[in-house]
Amino acid sequence: MNRHLLNREALDTSLANILAHKFRSLLTVLGIIIGIVTVVLVASVLVGVRSNIVLLFQGLGTDNIFAYHLNRDPGNTRLQPEEMTRKPLRPEFASALLGSCPSLEDTAVQLYVPNIVAGRAQTARYRNIENENIQVQGATWNYARISSSELRYGRAFSLQEEKRRAKVCLLGSNTAESLFPSIDPMGKKVEMGGAIYTVLGVFEKHEGGGFTGENRRNNAFVIPLETALLRYPEADTVILYCQAKPGMRDMALEEIESELRRLRGLKSGEESDFFLNTSDSIIAQIDRITSLFRLGTFVISGLGLLVGGIGVMNIMLMSVTQRTREIGIRKAVGARKGDIVLQFLLEAAMLTTIGGLCGVSLAGLLGLILAYFIQGLPAVPPAWAVLSGLGVSTLVGLLFGVWPAFKAARLDPIESLRYE
Repeated sequence: MNRHLLNREALDTSLANILAHKFRSLLTVLGIIIGIVTVVLVASVLVGVRSNIVLLFQGLGTDNIFAYHLNRDPGNTRLQPEEMTRKPLRPEFASALLGSCPSLEDTAVQLYVPNIVAGRAQTARYRNIENENIQVQGATWNYARISSSELRYGRAFSLQEEKRRAKVCLLGSNTAESLFPSIDPMGKKVEMGGAIYTVLGVFEKHEGGGFTGENRRNNAFVIPLETALLRYPEADTVILYCQAKPGMRDMALEEIESELRRLRGLKSGEESDFFLNTSDSIIAQIDRITSLFRLGTFVISGLGLLVGGIGVMNIMLMSVTQRTREIGIRKAVGARKGDIVLQFLLEAAMLTTIGGLCGVSLAGLLGLILAYFIQGLPAVPPAWAVLSGLGVSTLVGLLFGVWPAFKAARLDPIESLRYE
């Protein structure tokens, strides 16, 4: 019972000493707060961004293989030196692949039209409403089905409409909402690029995307591929969607690569001048990138924790000097060396744990602020980041509090009582 009371007294004394010097305590753990904020906030953003991107590519279908002439996303304009001379893929490759690859179920083509044509931004208009934030795309009649792009209402254009270059369109959810905020868009006439298109359908809103959580497919203005090729002959950004038969995706990858090499006229030993990707391989690449970011964050935050730990050790050594007489009195009334060690270790751990709590709270607040200003950015701290942040902050206090604690425990009680 006496031992329990001594431990409770040590806890109360540690807390009282911290609260008695609030500003000094705050300065002491500032490095720890910065380190924990960095870890938790970056972890929150990375987890949120990864979730968005996983949703995006999982939505494109697990059996799909994407063929593109560059080793990157079509929306990224940075070219690697080895990509400079690569020629784009051609739309007719889709039918060639389907005819020569037994493991394929179907193929589709997506053609990206430049956002600026003849010096003017692509703009969709309905009456007096305009939207310049659109992504014009040409697509084959089966694109919506193969890419798992479900329609909220309406229908996709048919093969016959594609062949006769009909002026019809499918709208992304954002595009439809901006042009038709309060009316049904089905059958309405939309002007875009000097032509009038009839709205056949509207895609479901796609979740996930990039950093902000916004999916570019929500801004789509999709017209038949043949119509796009006629109206935009300069457009050459072609992506081939290849849907493998169930359980045959690996075989399909080999067949597609072999056929594309033949179509591109590549000789044996030459590197492929195109890139094949699947949803899970893209997600694996993203995981590797986020792991590097996470490692860099841990290194930076580790420096903050080291500075914070040195500050805690310094302030605890100063506290031992200032409380020498108090230590002597405690020893005189029966406190053992272990009790003194416990008291100072508790104080150091409590100090850094409070710093950890402040860091986690501040990271959560900053995450909410980011989510408010950047719509769609999920920045809720993951449980593992919160728990590890608190655990590491407590561990820092214990590690850097050991030397001051043992220094206090070794003080001679007689000399301590004489100390002024």
